[in-house]
Amino acid sequence: MAGTRASRLTFVFVSTLAILALMMIGIDPQVQHSVDEIMSEPEKHSSDSVFVRGIVVNETIDFSTMTFTLGGSESTIGVDFANTAVPDGFDSGRTVAVRGHLTQSSWGWTISATEIQTGCPSKYES
Repeated sequence: MAGTRASRLTFVFVSTLAILALMMIGIDPQVQHSVDEIMSEPEKHSSDSVFVRGIVVNETIDFSTMTFTLGGSESTIGVDFANTAVPDGFDSGRTVAVRGHLTQSSWGWTISATEIQTGCPSKYES
């Protein structure tokens, strides 16, 4: 036989660990920030991709300009969602997470969204 049972199990174990290590190295976790965290120092995040969680401010969704306002407890930020799909459950007053690039425009700081995520509506309904 080519090897003992113990050597084959060792090989499988080491191979599995190596694959897991390669997967973990390849993952670039992105920290999710609140609107208030981003707006406390927007210049610090302006050249990066950001991942921001906040509440869609009531009556700010405008499908003609593809924009809405994302609110925190003290600050707000504009979101341009022209380049991303709108998920199910996207509505005013909902908590959403927006991934995109933070830029400064003539009317303030804006996230050019590349992804919008909503939570499961059943989690928030009582």
